[in-house]
Parts: sequence; structure tokens; C-alpha cells
Amino acid sequence: MTEYWVSQGNKWCDLCKIYIANNPLSIRTHEIGKRHKDNVTKRLATMQKEGAAKEKEHQQAARALQQIEVKAKKSYQKDLENSQRNVDGDTSAAPGDGWEFDSTSGYYYDKSTGLYYDSNSGFYYSDGLGKWVTPEEAYNWAKTSQTDAGQSSTSQTKPPAAVTTVPTIKGGQAPGVVITKPLNPMRTVKGAPSAIAVNKRKREDTKPKKAISKEEEAALKAREAARKRTEDREKPLMGLHRSY
Repeated sequence: MTEYWVSQGNKWCDLCKIYIANNPLSIRTHEIGKRHKDNVTKRLATMQKEGAAKEKEHQQAARALQQIEVKAKKSYQKDLENSQRNVDGDTSAAPGDGWEFDSTSGYYYDKSTGLYYDSNSGFYYSDGLGKWVTPEEAYNWAKTSQTDAGQSSTSQTKPPAAVTTVPTIKGGQAPGVVITKPLNPMRTVKGAPSAIAVNKRKREDTKPKKAISKEEEAALKAREAARKRTEDREKPLMGLHRSY
């Protein structure tokens, strides 16, 4: 039987973050080493701290929930007592005379000021303010609104005078006000010319012409003749003229 070599691979140590040979002797030697033991001790201490922190958070959450439940029970009992007093017609929780309990909203309402009162919190509310405020702010707002309402009622505007219109009669006077004066007195006729006459004339070319020598004139003629020859040669290629 033929023998062949088989690779055993390596083993990863998660505490030391290294690879070791995957055989019992190497694993045992690594585990009894000082480096591995120190890493094990650190990992255990870290796990213990994390466990203690989680336990503390759990206790704090349980304590907070218990306090919330106690406050909710007290508030519920207080609401029950207030609702029972309102059913019985007891207005001792109202801030004063003239307040009536509104069963729809669950608050006391004063028709003279338009304020709502919450007996639990002691705050006031109105549609004009749009929020719950302290008694001082609520009564100041009510006083100001009543003063403004009194001023608006006393300062009434006079009704506009009746406007008489002339009936439309065929061939008679036109209804309404007839404007005979033009809207723009500076311009009496539509399309009238302007009073300011502007005489425009072309500027004369007073620049003297440059004298051309015979050599330049011959060069210009040769350039023009070459341009014509080029155009005649390219016309058939552009399809503008027949080539026959």
C-alpha cells in the first residue's frame, strides 16, 4: 500500500489572534503558555464588566418603569375623582364663578373670556392663543382681546354713499362718468410725431484711400483669378452645375 502525506492545516486562536499547528502537542503547548493565559484572564474580566453593566441598565430600566406606573396610577385616580365631581355637579375645582364644565372637551369653559381651564395642570387654553399658558398670560390675553373688541365696535365705518347710475337709453346720455379730456395731455393724437426732430446723416468717409502700387494690383488680380478658377473647379463636385 502506498503511503501519502496529508496536510493537517493550522488552528486559529481567537484570544491570541494567531495560527498554531493543528496537532494536540502544539495546541497543548500554546494553551499552557503565559500569553494565552493572560488573554484568557483579560477576556473573562471584560465579560464580567459587560455583564455588570447590562445588569445595571436592566435595573435602572425596571426602576424607571415602576416610577412611571406609580405616576400613571396617581394621575388616573385623580382623573376619576375629578370626573366624579363633575358628574355630581361639584364646581369646587373650577377657578371661579362663571365656569362651566364642558363634557365634550373635559375642561372648564368660561363664555365671557373664551378660556378653557384644566384642573389637573392649572393651565389655561384658548383658540386665540393656540397653546396652554399660565393664569397670568391667559387673563392678560383675555383683557387685551376684550379691549380690542370694544374699540372695533365703537369705531364703525360709515356706509358708502349711494351711487346713482343713469339708465342706458338708445340715443341718449351714456351711463356713468364720461371722460372728455385725454388721459395723456402731452400726446393728443395717436401716432403723432415727436416734437423733437432728429436729423441723422451718414458720416462722410474723410479717410484718404491708400495708394496701391502696380505690384500689389497685379497680386490682387492674380488672387481673384485663382479664386475664380477654384470655384469653377469645385462647382461640379457640389452638384450645382452639370459636368457635360
